[in-house]
Amino acid sequence: MKTALNQMTVRRLGYTAFLDLAQALGCVGVEVRNDLGRPLFDGLDAAEAGAMARDRGLRLLGLSEVYAFNSWSDEIRTKVEALLSAAKASGAETISLIPRNDGTQTGNGERQANLRIALKQILPMLQAADMVALVEPLGFARSSLRSKAELVDVIEDLGAGDHYKLVHDTFHHRLAEEDAMFAKQTGILHVSGVVDAAPSVAQMEDEHRVLVNADDRLGNIEQIKALRAAGYEGAISFECFAPEVHAMSEPYAALKRSFDFIASALQPNAG
Repeated sequence: MKTALNQMTVRRLGYTAFLDLAQALGCVGVEVRNDLGRPLFDGLDAAEAGAMARDRGLRLLGLSEVYAFNSWSDEIRTKVEALLSAAKASGAETISLIPRNDGTQTGNGERQANLRIALKQILPMLQAADMVALVEPLGFARSSLRSKAELVDVIEDLGAGDHYKLVHDTFHHRLAEEDAMFAKQTGILHVSGVVDAAPSVAQMEDEHRVLVNADDRLGNIEQIKALRAAGYEGAISFECFAPEVHAMSEPYAALKRSFDFIASALQPNAG
């Protein structure tokens, strides 16, 4: 199992400690973020930050994120350019594009048009940089891009499959109640669990997203099995938002338990 670690999961760790943790866990790579209330790479030079990861045997799987990319503007263009520049300098493999998630621009027709405009504008930038962008549908009812199928339709219509890949997030897949798997178009798999029995699926929020264990309500194991059976061979990256995960005093032990649980459950004779 190719494991990875998204910086959100251990957001309180500095960049160096984050890399050390991922190395100790045997991860193939990491995802680094710019939305943690501090600069990307904690302000380190991008080339130096990339070298630090590679020195530990880690790939920089991606840099996150440009939020509201599908509300195209000069400001969004500038943000895409800046993240692409940091990715090239650091040796990161992808950048992440996140849709507007505030209840606006959700209308049928409007959201597809906005998505097409943005992807068409960003495509030449990706081509010039020889880079891939990971686009993540968010399953919340308020999201302006919930459906992976809608996203795939636009990417294929633009002939842009070499430069756009999907994020399959087990949390958002469950919230969107979308059955289709797009393994061939998936660039990375994000996992997190929900074990709180109180919220309905429609009431689940990022704050509920913890490490995956036997009490998981999202069907992580089933989703991973289905994606792998359909041909997905990429990394499985933990992306947890729950405050109690961020507050873990011994993240190595907790993360290892969860990775081991997933690995065991994926064995052919499991269950």
